[in-house]
Amino acid sequence: MKTTYSDAFIEQALVKVFSRGQRTIDEVAADLHINLHTLKNWMKRTSVPKNKARPTTDKRPEDWTAAEKLTALHETHALSGEALNAWCREKGLFAHHLTSWKADFCAPQSPVPAAQMRTLKDENVSLKKEILRKDKALAEAAALLVLQKKFRALWEDEEK
Repeated sequence: MKTTYSDAFIEQALVKVFSRGQRTIDEVAADLHINLHTLKNWMKRTSVPKNKARPTTDKRPEDWTAAEKLTALHETHALSGEALNAWCREKGLFAHHLTSWKADFCAPQSPVPAAQMRTLKDENVSLKKEILRKDKALAEAAALLVLQKKFRALWEDEEK
């Protein structure tokens, strides 16, 4: 099945690839969920003027914080169609980024299984016991050093 892309999508993809900075074309193609050779063919057919390229200082979708993602979802909740695409172009995103963020936020968080929780608690208890044992050994070693120092000091006083 051959996938057809809109002219707007192709234009955005080309702008993104020409302003990719240190990233490879393969990484950009993976971000856009398109074939690498398709993207290279678009690059051969079309050249994007330098003034249309986004500056490389823009954040990639992976660099957005959770709070920024939530704000973006809130702002685009009521948008659809061309208005959503215009908002995405303005922010340097694609609509599929928003849908994946929404899925991430809405996905139920699975609790830790009881057996794994029990194992973690047991490991925590054993580590605390080991730390306590080592603290006691360290305190004993320090006390022995202090006593040894005092003993030497007493012998030096008796010899004088």
